[in-house]
Amino acid sequence: MARNKPVSAELPQAVSDDVIRMYPKEERSLIRMMAGMTNAAFKAVAKTGEKSIRVGKALIPGADRSLALQEMGASLRDLRQVAGMTINDLNDALDLSDQTLLDAVENGTATLSFELTLRLAALLARHDPVPFILRSVRTYNPEAWRILQDWGVGRIPHHFEREREFINIFRSRDEARKLSDEGFAKVLEFTRAAFEMALHFTLENQSNSNGPDEDDENDYEDEDEYEEYEEYDDDDEDEDDEEYEEVRNGK
Repeated sequence: MARNKPVSAELPQAVSDDVIRMYPKEERSLIRMMAGMTNAAFKAVAKTGEKSIRVGKALIPGADRSLALQEMGASLRDLRQVAGMTINDLNDALDLSDQTLLDAVENGTATLSFELTLRLAALLARHDPVPFILRSVRTYNPEAWRILQDWGVGRIPHHFEREREFINIFRSRDEARKLSDEGFAKVLEFTRAAFEMALHFTLENQSNSNGPDEDDENDYEDEDEYEEYEEYDDDDEDEDDEEYEEVRNGK
């Protein structure tokens, strides 16, 4: 069994494009957004001097935390076995230099970095990665998890599912793929106007019935971290535009 070796605090870096490309195209924007929010949360935790961002072979003190590590390790083991992979298979697939790390994680005596969490999710929970990712952050980085909860991270998959429903309206009509650029622009203009009108009346009715919803920015207690996340989201617009063009062209 791997021995516990304490490691120094390590602030996670931005997730590489190679990791993002491990996911299906339809999942990449969601993973990018979650990665951006999580790294912003890690930075907020680092500013307070908290130690839970340590990763590697380091036991987290406390009976409750130790139990959480064991349960997370058991969950990882279950996913690996369902995928029909051995520890060695997983080590090879991830090209890990430390061949004992995953065994220690499964035994609850080591923690995962966020990037390794994303790589594991892409391999073992490819079609539903979000629950595994969120549970990993909650287990290994509870302070960051509390910030993410305040920011409404649990709502992100729901918002992306709504966006997919919009895209599916376009995909469901073959005629839309045959439109000229001029014709598509006209349809888009009508669609935007109809959407704005429907949104206005629906929000007005909803406000009268339940009271106004809180502004999304109010979910972010730290204004600087909110702005940092917004900047990260803006950086992803180019890739989203490319995906939109692929949808429009029927790819």
